[in-house]
Amino acid sequence: MTVDHAVVEETVWEGRYIAAKRKGRWEYVSRVRGIRAAVILAVEDGHVLLVEQFREPLGKVCLELPAGLVGDQDDPDEQVLDAAGRELEEETGWKAESLESLGEFYSSPGMVSESFTLVRASGLRQTGVGGGTDGEDITVYRVPLAELSVFVEERRNAGVGIDVRIMGLLLAGEF
Repeated sequence: MTVDHAVVEETVWEGRYIAAKRKGRWEYVSRVRGIRAAVILAVEDGHVLLVEQFREPLGKVCLELPAGLVGDQDDPDEQVLDAAGRELEEETGWKAESLESLGEFYSSPGMVSESFTLVRASGLRQTGVGGGTDGEDITVYRVPLAELSVFVEERRNAGVGIDVRIMGLLLAGEF
């Protein structure tokens, strides 16, 4: 495949967190100011922590792994593991004794240039109720892995969107 790297990238629109861009025939979205994302895989004692919150682009609530932006607290030097620990506790009310990077991933590389770091959280202990900050209105679930597929299907039947990253957990039980 031949790629013309000389094609200029054009910013069509830019907001506080994202920018719509065009490069040749491609249109896509990227994060601005170097903001990155952390997604937290908090699996322990046969349970996984999941969150559910309204997502404006979907127009409905979505079931997801806990996640958040790195550096969104106006701290450009924030580290991924620090942000993951902060977001886990804010969203779920659970604190991790240990956080480990499992690598960088891309969720929709044909449309979004954003990557996220998948972070494994372990040594979990509950410190509060979670729910997020600034009116995020997050619902927290601690779901037995053995019941995950049934739980996901129940949420889907209730009209809840299901984040693609949950598919990895569902498939892990199949192999």
